[in-house]
Amino acid sequence: MRSRFAFLLLLVAACATLWLSCDRPTAPENPNTTPDTRLANVPKENDTVFALVNLSWTGGDNDGFVAGYQYRYFTYHLVPGSSTQWELFDSTDWHDTVGTSVTIAFNSTEALNMQRFLVRAIDNDKNLDTTPAERVLYTLRTVSPVTKILSPANNGTLLVDDQVTDWWPGVLVIFRATDPTGRGQIVEYAWAVDDGPWTWQEDTSVYITPDKFSGSLSGQHEIKVTARNNTNLVDPIGDSVTVHLVIPPFTKNVIIIDETDEFNNPFLTWGISDSVVDAFYADVFPGATHWDFKANGMPPRQVLADYKLIVWHADDVPTSRPHKISEPANIEVFTDYLKVGGKFLMSGWRILKSFAYYNNFPFNFAPGTFVYDYLHIRVVTETDILGDMTGAKGKTGVFTSIEVDSARLANFPYDGKLSQVNLITTTAGFTDVLYSYENSPTSPNVSYRGRSVALRYYGTVYDAVVLGFPMYFIKKDHAQVMAQEILRSLHVQ
Repeated sequence: MRSRFAFLLLLVAACATLWLSCDRPTAPENPNTTPDTRLANVPKENDTVFALVNLSWTGGDNDGFVAGYQYRYFTYHLVPGSSTQWELFDSTDWHDTVGTSVTIAFNSTEALNMQRFLVRAIDNDKNLDTTPAERVLYTLRTVSPVTKILSPANNGTLLVDDQVTDWWPGVLVIFRATDPTGRGQIVEYAWAVDDGPWTWQEDTSVYITPDKFSGSLSGQHEIKVTARNNTNLVDPIGDSVTVHLVIPPFTKNVIIIDETDEFNNPFLTWGISDSVVDAFYADVFPGATHWDFKANGMPPRQVLADYKLIVWHADDVPTSRPHKISEPANIEVFTDYLKVGGKFLMSGWRILKSFAYYNNFPFNFAPGTFVYDYLHIRVVTETDILGDMTGAKGKTGVFTSIEVDSARLANFPYDGKLSQVNLITTTAGFTDVLYSYENSPTSPNVSYRGRSVALRYYGTVYDAVVLGFPMYFIKKDHAQVMAQEILRSLHVQ
C-alpha cells in the first residue's frame, strides 16, 4: 500500500515538471486606445453659479495609465438686445495639469454669462482623449471691489521718526474693501507709496517704514491702496490719501495746555479767574508757551512737534464728567507725540480718575489703555471727598518736599487740605516715585500716608511724569521748585 502511494506521488511530480517545462500561451495585448475623461456631477450641466467655480474630473486608460490632463474654457456674453444669442467673448489655450481639479474665476462682466469648460486626459503613450469632457455653466455678474482707506485721514499731518523704534513702527495705514454685489470675497490688498511698487498682502493694515517713502521723509506723500476679490478682479481706482509727515524738531522747551475750567466749582465759588491760573503757571514755568484748550481745542500735531515737553493741567474738580484729556481723540494726538520722542507732564484734580471716570476705585487699568501702556500705571485709588492731604514728601536727595496752599482751600469740605487725590498703588517697571502722600499726624487716614502721588516713567523713546493732584493748589514757591526739578529730571531746560 505504501509503495503504491509513493508511486503515485512520483507520477504527479513528473507530470508537474513536464507541464512547467512547456511554453504557455499568453493573452493578447489590449489595443492602443485613447484615454477617457469624465467630469464630476457638481456643478451640474447648465447650472447658474457664482463666477468662482471648482471643477473636478477623473480619467482612465484601457491599455496603460493617465499621465496628465489638459483643460480650457470659453466665455460667451449675450448679444445686446437678445435673450438667446450668445457671442464669444474670450477663450483660453489648453492648460496642462497633473491634478484632477481646478478653481477658475470666470469672466462675468454681464448680468448672465455662459461658460463652456472642456477637459481631456493624456495617457502614457501621449494619446489625447478625442472627446473631451464638457460642461456648460452660467455665471452671474461680478464687479471689482471698492477700496477705502480708513486711516490716516486725507491731508492729515503725522508725526514720524526717521527710523523704526520700540514705540514707532512706521506710518499706520488701515483700510478695507467691499464687494458691491455682496457675493464675492476680498482675498488680497495692495498698498503703494508715492511712485513706488505695489505690495500685496492679506491683512487690512500695514506699518509703512521710512525707507518706503521717496525723497525727504518730512513733507507731502501719497499713500495708495487697492484690493482683489476671489474672482481675480482688482479695484481699478482704489483709494489714496495725501499726508504731511513731520519729524519733530523739538526746538522749543515747554507748551502748557490749559484744560482747567475756571467756571467749574469750586473755582467759580472761590472767584478764581482764568488770568489768575495762567499767571500761576507762567510763574511756575517761565518762558513756556500757553495754549487754552477750552478756546482752541487740541493743538495740531505740527505745533506740538516744536516742543520738547507738553504740560497738561486740569485743576478743577470734575463733578459730572471727566476731564477732556481722557477723550480718545486727544489721547491719539499726544500718544502720537510720545511715540516719536516727546515728553509729557500731566497734573490735575482727579486726573487719573478721568481715565476710568465711571468705574469704582481702586481701579485696575488694563493693557491697551493709555494709563497702562504709556504711563506704566497699573492700579489707582482715590482719597476721600473730605480734605486730608497737607503736602507730599519728595524723593530723598532728588526732589524737594512740597506743601498744599491751605489759603486756597479754606472752604468746606477741604479745610485747607486737598481731597480726592489719586494715589498710584501699583506700577510697572522703569518707573520711580517722585512724591509720596503726607497728611496730618492726627489724621485717621493712615493708609494714605506714604502712597505715591507722583510718578516718573523712564522710557526708551519718551519720558512721562504724572501728578495725582492739581499743581495750582501747591504753594507757588514750592511749585516753582518742583517744576524746575521735574524739568531737570526730564532734561528739559
